Amino acid sequence: MMIIDSQVHIWGPETPNKPYFTENASKPHRPIPLGHKELLQEMDANGVQRTVCVPPTWEGFSNEESLVAARLYPDRFAVMGRIAIDKPESRALLPKWKSQPGMLGIRMAFHQGRAPFWLEDGTADWFWDAAERYDVPVMAFAPQAVPKLGEVAERHPGLRLIIDHMGLSSALRGKPLDGAVDNLLKLARLKNVAVKVSALPCYVAEPYPFPTLHPLIRRVVEAFEPRRCFWGTDLSHLTCPYKQCLTLFSEELKFLSETGKEWILGRGIAEWLNWPLAK
Repeated sequence: MMIIDSQVHIWGPETPNKPYFTENASKPHRPIPLGHKELLQEMDANGVQRTVCVPPTWEGFSNEESLVAARLYPDRFAVMGRIAIDKPESRALLPKWKSQPGMLGIRMAFHQGRAPFWLEDGTADWFWDAAERYDVPVMAFAPQAVPKLGEVAERHPGLRLIIDHMGLSSALRGKPLDGAVDNLLKLARLKNVAVKVSALPCYVAEPYPFPTLHPLIRRVVEAFEPRRCFWGTDLSHLTCPYKQCLTLFSEELKFLSETGKEWILGRGIAEWLNWPLAK
């Protein structure tokens, strides 16, 4: 079984020539950067063959750390990069976006600063059109606007859209998650929408095996089916050991078939992002 982590942030140290972008951005998840070498060690220790690298917001719109990892280890890493959709010059980047070695698509975060308004004020309209036209898959983190993402997907049936972290917000940690999951399930009918069942231990205040999550994950998997559910960790933000985030799916969710695990743990994200599995 090919195991692919659908989201890990990697980043380099802050320097005078490369300060962290702090305006409207979250702070680094930890004081010491997580680089690709450390990530490889975690992957190898836990039997994870591949990772989709997602550049973090505090590095602004630089994708370089992740692209370097993908160039050095193309069989282990690929990238869902960031782009400043509010900048007019970004419009020229979409036609050749996937020609960058290791680049599979784009990851948008609509939860900080002005970004949430981009879904409402027309700023993002050109982006959805272009991503559909040039077949650029998009991961979107918009926990306060999941229904809006559904509207986008419905208007753009050729757009491959992935909802991050089951549409959950960190503000819900330790609180009931059913309402957020209800919003997500309304999008299951849209076949161009998939979901990352990722970083889920971060949203509950209980120890492994996180029993509160089990029925919620089951609802999502049954609605979207395993082919459109993608496991991931968000390692630098994770509140439990890497292994537990994996064994939650590989061992604890008794309702999953072996075929279902195969799709959720790797095959699904590989096919959705056109990252061919090894022969």
